[in-house]
Amino acid sequence: MSDLPEYTLDRSFAAPRELVWRAWTDPELLNRWYGPGADTVIHEFELEPGGCWLNEMRWGETSNFQKVVFLEVDPPAKMVWQHHSSTDAEWNDAPNPMMPDWPRVFITTVTFTDRGERTDVRLSQVPHEATDAEIACFAEAMSNMDGGWGSGYAMIDEILAELQAG
Repeated sequence: MSDLPEYTLDRSFAAPRELVWRAWTDPELLNRWYGPGADTVIHEFELEPGGCWLNEMRWGETSNFQKVVFLEVDPPAKMVWQHHSSTDAEWNDAPNPMMPDWPRVFITTVTFTDRGERTDVRLSQVPHEATDAEIACFAEAMSNMDGGWGSGYAMIDEILAELQAG
């Protein structure tokens, strides 16, 4: 396969760009919405090119570890990261235990467009250095990805309302 599938999600938030950026980049806010339905633990968060975001999502006795390496950070307009979708507990790249053909690495781009009292966010994910099986698995799953991101975005709405209320 030569054409890589790209997942995109566009969403407008009822808040100024600086607050939406904060919801995405303040670990105390990020852990409230990232991985809805899981207890999200952020072990490390260095928001700078080359910096790491080490993330654990817990469901009872089960944990999923993820490693992000920031490639580009342009506050409050854009961030790009290389996302290792699953790692072991020592943050080494590992296959996804629930979906063995899930891509191991993605390039994720998030842009924040200022619309005054609103902010448009575009999230894009593309498999990186993926096998044909991983690309096919991702392409098949893309139609279901809105549910997880949409649940997280609904939580961002609540966080933004709290921040704006003071």
